[in-house]
Amino acid sequence: MTMKYIKYALTIFVITNLTFQLAAAQENKQMVRMAKLVIDSAQLESYKNFLKEEIETSVRVEKGVLTLYAVSEITRPTHFTILEIYADVLAYKAHLQTPHFIKYKNATKDMVKSLELTESNPLVPGMKIK
Repeated sequence: MTMKYIKYALTIFVITNLTFQLAAAQENKQMVRMAKLVIDSAQLESYKNFLKEEIETSVRVEKGVLTLYAVSEITRPTHFTILEIYADVLAYKAHLQTPHFIKYKNATKDMVKSLELTESNPLVPGMKIK
């Protein structure tokens, strides 16, 4: 093998590897986060109603909202965790500007005692929730 051939082969290898990495990054462009909230117990039922309305509307009308799945703890019903999956960062930013999200945020701001948002990586990217 000539040195010219080795350089050529190495260049092709690097370009191919970068192409595959770019394709993988584009395939997995979803934005995933976990939201953990603690709600004022005196306003729990009202909060749940606002959250339910916001989630149902978001999933129904926003193409970029792939999943909004909320659960509350059995032993601590004021503690919520929400799994949020958006098609990409632009879909997430668009979600924040929707009338239904703004309504939820404004209506519940005094009900939320704490909020922790955690950017997350799925273990199985592209897995669908049935």
